[in-house]
Amino acid sequence: MPLITIENLFNNYLAAFKAYDLDAVIECYHLPCTLHTLDKIVMVNNIDDCRQEFASIFAQLKQANTSEIIARSASYLSIADNLLLACVDWDFIDGQGETFADFCAYYHIVKSEGEQKLKIINVVSHELSNSLSLATPFLING
Repeated sequence: MPLITIENLFNNYLAAFKAYDLDAVIECYHLPCTLHTLDKIVMVNNIDDCRQEFASIFAQLKQANTSEIIARSASYLSIADNLLLACVDWDFIDGQGETFADFCAYYHIVKSEGEQKLKIINVVSHELSNSLSLATPFLING
């Protein structure tokens, strides 16, 4: 799978987060999917569930006065022809320039049948100390 394909997915994902664009975020996800944070696991079955979950996440980011979202490092590993594992280290910066959240996230990514588009089917967030460098580094431009 070309490197540009995964870079496009994550560049679109980051742009959607920065713009608080629910439709663009939803476009990055396969439905159903699962979202794992340090304190909960959410099964997202449909677009309405996805909108509700990401609207809540966006509200938290707005409340924290998020001024920047930075991907510190990103790498991936091809598991099968239609399945990838990616690890991204994220920093969320508030209006005072302080990091208010930093963590790594592992993404299971599938290539849709008959398409060249990649979609996130599972994301698991961990403390930054659990970050791994996978086989192929890639860039997420913010």
